[in-house]
Amino acid sequence: MSFFEVIRFSLRGLSANKLRSALTMLGILIGVAAVILLVAVGNGSAKAISDRIEALGTNTITVMSTGRGGSSSTALTKKMSDALINPELAPDIKSVSPVVSASSATMTYEGTDHSVSTFVGTTKDWFGASSTPVEKGASFTEDDVTQGRRVVVIGQTVAEELFPGIDPIDKQVTVSGALFTVVGVLKEKSSTGFQDSNDTAVAPLTAVQQVLAGYGSLTSIIVEAKDPDKVDAVQSEVSTILNQQLNVKSTTSSSRSGSGGNSGTSSTPYRIQNASSLLETQTETADTFTTLLGAVAAISLLVGGIGITNIMLVTVTERTREIGIRKALGAPRRVILTQFLIEATLLSVLGGALGVAAALIGSHFTIVGVKPVIVPSSIGLAVGVSVAIGLFFGGLPAARAARLRPIDALRYE
Repeated sequence: MSFFEVIRFSLRGLSANKLRSALTMLGILIGVAAVILLVAVGNGSAKAISDRIEALGTNTITVMSTGRGGSSSTALTKKMSDALINPELAPDIKSVSPVVSASSATMTYEGTDHSVSTFVGTTKDWFGASSTPVEKGASFTEDDVTQGRRVVVIGQTVAEELFPGIDPIDKQVTVSGALFTVVGVLKEKSSTGFQDSNDTAVAPLTAVQQVLAGYGSLTSIIVEAKDPDKVDAVQSEVSTILNQQLNVKSTTSSSRSGSGGNSGTSSTPYRIQNASSLLETQTETADTFTTLLGAVAAISLLVGGIGITNIMLVTVTERTREIGIRKALGAPRRVILTQFLIEATLLSVLGGALGVAAALIGSHFTIVGVKPVIVPSSIGLAVGVSVAIGLFFGGLPAARAARLRPIDALRYE
């Protein structure tokens, strides 16, 4: 009997019990689809977080005060920010942007109020360092910062709330009783998580200090490196200068912690966040998360494989007399073994193919707020595992059929 005849016999055996074969394939279908989709959800979640971190700029670091004890002597100041602009001590720094932010500020335009979630006061270099370009109008200038002019660049959400269907450029809005002139609208940013990235407004540092934040400490300092490869060097240069400014002893000088992109020992009054290190840490975490999801989904594949073993054992039992007749007519053990192995593998492969189709359809939908990202390797792995499951779990029933003695099989009732 040729190999193709064995396949034909196997297909005939499967088609004899269509409903049972379909239900058996359903287990593999669900398992394969679950593996592919859950891995895709893990990849989609990792991509969303990576996009947010990369949006911050991988060639920037953010300096923040740890604020222990609320001591004003350890707070970040404009003087410290200016000290970082030093071509001799910090040759790899491209720009320095001092930032003060008000967590909530109400903007009013012709009787319409909108509470802006983030009102930022900074310099013009902030737009480039934070990868936040202006889509309409223009950003403010360095002269606006020096003169403390009350101009503001608003995000897309603010523009939609205050100026529906109206060009907001050159319109005047009231912020805490002070008039600000809208000079630009920020380009829309993707928002994931709980905060709307577009619900923001950016104004000159001096104007925000006058109206909202006061002339106290800075919220943070964003430092942009001349090259992404120079971020570590910039981090070291910033630490050296800040230690001088804050009179931090050399024995407690900051060093990279190598965890989560933060640097600074527990004794330093500031913390440095490195976006590049954050991205590396996030990638490692996402890989672990994706592997965990795939492992959980693989359990359903295992259950599907056990279902194949169960059904094939029933099939062998039902066809015992058929096996006895074929053996009595001269069919060797390997033919019987191959036939039942092929039947089990066909069940698994067909179920796997349908599972791939289901996963591809499911990937077009958003799952728990995440857009799945399917990678070809997950499809290949899931299909390969389904074939292996067919061979492994079909092996026991096939071996049992092949070992049957013709005389015992023919006597079976």
